[in-house]
Amino acid sequence: MAAMDDTDRQIVEALRADGRMSMRALADRIHVSRASAYARVARLERDGVITGYAALIDPVRYGYALSAYVYLDIDQRSWKSVRRQLLSMTEVDHVALVSGEHDILLRVRASDAVSLRDVVLTRLQEIPEVRSTQTVLIFEEATPVQELRK
Repeated sequence: MAAMDDTDRQIVEALRADGRMSMRALADRIHVSRASAYARVARLERDGVITGYAALIDPVRYGYALSAYVYLDIDQRSWKSVRRQLLSMTEVDHVALVSGEHDILLRVRASDAVSLRDVVLTRLQEIPEVRSTQTVLIFEEATPVQELRK
């Protein structure tokens, strides 16, 4: 993998803010030729720096009015098994193995309190390796990508 320079970082930040940006617009924005922009983006993709492009959604407008962080405590050595099960749940949109008091941190999106209750008290707690859960409601979110678009 080639070392990233300031131009590469500008490309990544521009595409994080607008992944649908044309190569012409990208080249103009960072002051390089279109050929250079194409080559650099291709290299960043090939090197695994840029791993894909996705549509960012507003969870509330998409039907997920309620979001929560859910901490899980799991049996030792069960991370891979639990991870597979968590990634299969459509309501779980982020899974992280963490250090500290808990083992796993999830971000869960649900349509309402009843749906969130079902995810936590039924689906998560029925995973045999899950010893306990703790749920923290999210009242408001801000992400760097949202701020870049303003």
